[in-house]
Amino acid sequence: MYRNDDYTSATILYFKAIFVVLDYIIQRRLGRTPKDHTERFNILQKEFKEYYSRLDLKFQVYRDTYSKKISKETCEEIRDEAEYLIGEAEKRS
Repeated sequence: MYRNDDYTSATILYFKAIFVVLDYIIQRRLGRTPKDHTERFNILQKEFKEYYSRLDLKFQVYRDTYSKKISKETCEEIRDEAEYLIGEAEKRS
């Protein structure tokens, strides 16, 4: 998607990666995964404040993917966030 300049689709996929990585981190610590975004945010807010803050700052972009075209720069910000969280998950393994 990114290589085809479809930054909106690429951003959606980067967010999916973010959610999977966060769910993995939650699973490792709590032994369960959230059932939806609301539960994920609640768990992150209680147990992983740094990750909650980071996701909270970016979540509007995810919502925007349903109705707006996402720029290359925004897509790259979300990609960088996904890469950061993947690194964090690797540290916790």
